[in-house]
Amino acid sequence: MLLELRVENLLLIERAELRLATGLNVLTGETGAGKTVLAHALDLLLGGRARSGIVRPGANEAYVEGAFELTESMRQRLGQRLPDDSEELVLARRVSAEGRTRAYLNGRSATAGELRDLGTELLSFYGQHEHRKLMLGSAQLDILDASCGPDQARRRAEYKHAYTRAGELLASVEALRELAGARERELDLLEFELSEIEAAAPGEAEVDDLRRERERLRYLEELRAAAFAAAEGLAPEAGDGGATALLSAAERSLVALGGVDPALDALAERVRAVALEAQDLGGELRRYEKAVEAGPGRLEQVEERLEVLGRLERKHGGSVAAVLAYAQRCRARREELAGAEVALEAAAAELAGATDELDRAAAGLTDARSNAAPALATAVRKRLGELAMEGAEFEVELGRRSARGPTGDDSVEFRIAPNPGVPAGPLREIASGGELSRVMLAVMGVAEEAGGGAGELLVFDEVDAGIGGHTARVVGERLRALAEHRQLLCITHLPQVASLAERHFRIAKDPAVLPARASVSQVGREELVGVLVRMLGAEDEDRGAQRHARELLKVA
Repeated sequence: MLLELRVENLLLIERAELRLATGLNVLTGETGAGKTVLAHALDLLLGGRARSGIVRPGANEAYVEGAFELTESMRQRLGQRLPDDSEELVLARRVSAEGRTRAYLNGRSATAGELRDLGTELLSFYGQHEHRKLMLGSAQLDILDASCGPDQARRRAEYKHAYTRAGELLASVEALRELAGARERELDLLEFELSEIEAAAPGEAEVDDLRRERERLRYLEELRAAAFAAAEGLAPEAGDGGATALLSAAERSLVALGGVDPALDALAERVRAVALEAQDLGGELRRYEKAVEAGPGRLEQVEERLEVLGRLERKHGGSVAAVLAYAQRCRARREELAGAEVALEAAAAELAGATDELDRAAAGLTDARSNAAPALATAVRKRLGELAMEGAEFEVELGRRSARGPTGDDSVEFRIAPNPGVPAGPLREIASGGELSRVMLAVMGVAEEAGGGAGELLVFDEVDAGIGGHTARVVGERLRALAEHRQLLCITHLPQVASLAERHFRIAKDPAVLPARASVSQVGREELVGVLVRMLGAEDEDRGAQRHARELLKVA
């Protein structure tokens, strides 16, 4: 519901503020006073394109602001776009004199596209110069569904749930099929890389061991010669001389005086230990010399092994630990791919079940629509006759969409022949602005009686074009009945309609001001008779017109 509408410097209107009521609101005024400016203001507010020259001459910018009732569903939809303490949904639009526009949502910058998206849920225009939601196939389908009764809303909710679930399962199946298509290629690559790693069987300490062995093998002769020379220095193979012989002689000279001086005895003991260590070291060097050898081609084998391990390290992370971790990931991926076929079969079976459920839900929607379409057409034809469109033909043509959508398999086309003997054609091609408004009034009234219909604000412009007398009263009654369950704003020139309003606004132009200026004011109860008299085309002092106006208010 629209709570307040504020307009500044828009065409004739310098400043206006409207506080709308629930139910039926009307806007009246003399021809040319600028009644449709407010309709254009709402259009701007909800993302419409700014027309050239809409900023009042002399002003820098035009400003439109609307405060809407904030429903819980809208709060959940907008989420963090709304401040936590928001109690209303406030949309605003600025249009500079140069044509630049800026949009706002509760004081925060927004885009015109965001306002348009919100606008489809907040209000609908019906008139010659505004958006014609009734001409959209989706809106016509909503109206047909509304005429099916309250159970259709449950059917649509069940269908939407099944449609969403089937879509998710289809995406899952397609992903698994894509995975299966690449599965063999990926498995081949995994098997190749795993076999390469497993054949090499790298160990984390192996590279360091091999590098040390390579260095030893490169200096094999030098190591053997050094060991031989050291052994000869300690104990020559010829048996004469060497460090061990000298140490043995030193030991014997000290032992000969054993027991004389404890200090010398301690030194003799140390010499004995050194002599024994020298003998043992000489033997170790001899054994080392004989052991330092390698089989034919061992150095080449070590180099080749290091090359194999280095190649794996370069491919898979730079270290043997990274190679082993990669191998583990390969094994896990191999198991996943091995289970993909089983998962695909399970997902395909689940999709088949979901598709069957979706087919049943779609068929339920189609059956309800097929049954309701003739009754809707008949009821609308009857109401059009009451709204000064006697003899008009109205048809509800139910077709099948080329592809299943979120509202089912069906497409709907409202067709109308405003005059007898003329073939019916699509509503979007045939109906004029006034006819379109009356068709909307008729179909929405039928939908309301069936227990359906949405709750957005409806704005009617020219709904009463070309009618008067009793028909005008019927139009007013239909508008008031429709307003029992939603908010309406009707731009009208008929006193029969205006007398039924919950709240009445009047726009008046002051031609004495340059540039011309229009003001909007709420009409109080004490002013209503005078306003209706002027709408009847009479002078304020006309007593007959005054009686007529009072009679209109009395029976309202």
